[in-house]
Amino acid sequence: MDVLDTERLTLRRFTEDDVDLLVELDSDLEVMRYLTGEPTPRSEIEDEVLPRILRDYERGPAGRWAAIERASGRFVGWLALQPPEDGGVAEVELGYRLESSVWGRGYATEGARALLRTAFTELGVERVWAQTMAVNGASRRVLEKAGLRYLRTFHLHFEDPLPGTEHGEVEYELTRADWMALPANRTRDHQQLLR
Repeated sequence: MDVLDTERLTLRRFTEDDVDLLVELDSDLEVMRYLTGEPTPRSEIEDEVLPRILRDYERGPAGRWAAIERASGRFVGWLALQPPEDGGVAEVELGYRLESSVWGRGYATEGARALLRTAFTELGVERVWAQTMAVNGASRRVLEKAGLRYLRTFHLHFEDPLPGTEHGEVEYELTRADWMALPANRTRDHQQLLR
């Protein structure tokens, strides 16, 4: 998938020219609050983050897409169906990171639903999963609105834990079979995919 349009967003592949967009996004301390708690250094984005995004495109159809607000043409963050290291698509991780200036507009849910539809109807994905800090209520609501279900709470050890780490991490999931069973997805075209 190179480009995916939703009602209000265009999701497109990243290019080498997108370094500044990623640096700006990861410089917002509200955005990074539940991730690292600090901005991502430009050198890390140039040398590790963006090259990894571009390599993922070579390994398969899943990956990370820049989210562009259709009304303004402005970059507002990214959404992802992150494949495992082998590039397979049987199980992918749903992820998103949006500028704090657009939080509360439903963009994460809208983009996540579009990616789920693409995952289950075009990419052959069997399971989509996502993780966030247990205390990240806004992200958990996005996952639930997109249709993912709470699976478990688990605890990881961090050398320099973020506030709230003591409450653990949560994992959500949605399988292809469960997605197909949702009333909104029970169309003849989608049911034919099960055959």
